[in-house]
Amino acid sequence: MTDRETDEILKAQFELLLSHVEEGVHIVDHRGVTLYYNKAASEIEGLSPSEVVGRPLLEVFPSLTEEESTIYKVLKTGEPIYEKLQTFTNYKGKKITTINSTLPVKVDGRVVGAMEISRDVTSVKSMYERIADLEALLYGRPSVGAVKKGFFGYTLDDIVGESRAIAELKKLAVKVAKSSIPVLVWGETGTGKELFVQAIHNESPRKNGPFIPQDCAALPGTLLENVLFGTVRGSFAGAEDRPGLFELAHGGTLFLDEIDAMPPELQAKLLRVLQDGIIRRAGDTKERLVDVRVIAACSEDPVEAVERKKLREDLFYRINVVTFRIPPLRERREDIPLLVDHFIKKFSAGKEVKISQEVMDIFMEYPWPGNVRELEHAIEGALVVMEGDEIRPAHLPVQLKAHFSPKKGTIASYDRLNLNEALEKVESELIKKAIEESEGNITKAAKMLGIPRQTLQYKLRKLKGE
Repeated sequence: MTDRETDEILKAQFELLLSHVEEGVHIVDHRGVTLYYNKAASEIEGLSPSEVVGRPLLEVFPSLTEEESTIYKVLKTGEPIYEKLQTFTNYKGKKITTINSTLPVKVDGRVVGAMEISRDVTSVKSMYERIADLEALLYGRPSVGAVKKGFFGYTLDDIVGESRAIAELKKLAVKVAKSSIPVLVWGETGTGKELFVQAIHNESPRKNGPFIPQDCAALPGTLLENVLFGTVRGSFAGAEDRPGLFELAHGGTLFLDEIDAMPPELQAKLLRVLQDGIIRRAGDTKERLVDVRVIAACSEDPVEAVERKKLREDLFYRINVVTFRIPPLRERREDIPLLVDHFIKKFSAGKEVKISQEVMDIFMEYPWPGNVRELEHAIEGALVVMEGDEIRPAHLPVQLKAHFSPKKGTIASYDRLNLNEALEKVESELIKKAIEESEGNITKAAKMLGIPRQTLQYKLRKLKGE
């Protein structure tokens, strides 16, 4: 085999590989002329490879300049750029927003081209801009008037439960609501963290101000930073003057859920805001004073999150002024009958519905890995499929029926009676069954279990560690 044939085979293998990755890949030579443009890039930017390959970059994307383009910056400096947000328009008029990592291609120390790997965030950015516009309309105009208590959905009266743990949390919430100190709420997925956070806001002197929640795990770090702090025109290609959530939450509460999913460098910027109450929009030199109460939440023990380097230690000490640990449903089983009654009334549309003793026994013994949310969905689903006026075991979701004896209606017996060990075993078996039935698809398995994808990934890592 000749060297040329070997090169051709390697090129074909390289192109085959890049054609199957989810990220867009765009390769240019030292002049900025496109050499390679994969299928994902074509789908992201709405152009076929034939419309891009062999043409100068700025001819295809006329909204960019050499100063704004991440590719041209890398060609000029020879230095890589990572996770850079960029908004641009192709020559057909389609507007695209991507997060790019751009790398120089060097031969003998000389830059001969660049490769850009991009992720499409157009729809996500557009959605968050529309939400921000609506929030600005709601909170930013004097004519809107004060927002009434309860507007955001939940008060302490909406928290169902008479267990000692819930009663103590409600008392603590009343005390904490009177001040503006940072609060950290943690608990497993489905325990009702946001319900407590909204109740604290509605019990506080800020109840007439904005309540703005943000899931930190829902956005890439670069986009999350712009969403939180805002942008000014020219801060990056396609950037516009837009307030961030801190500005929109002025006078109210900003709820940062899954804060341990926030990139460490962004956590450092958040820490400075908490200390000084000052924010600066991306690309701006002007500092803005904000009056915002920040309440943060995470789904795992924050001490463990610090140990695993998911949460900065200095930020943890700043937000951990008062901590709420929301107990999982298996730790407050005495509240299950009250919750069942509450959800039946919520979903039955006034119809009289009974629940069989067999079902109630199942509810009282099941480990509830999805917590209150899983119970709520179980009741809602049962009311849809049931016939007559009584909920029976046949009406329950598969994960509840799978681990109970059809004769006894109780959890399959274990060799040992240690409750924690039994619950861990049931959870492990449920996870394994979901992984098998979903053929290893984590997203589908998480949906079957009624828990977020990141929670399932965390539990899988724990199982592997054991």
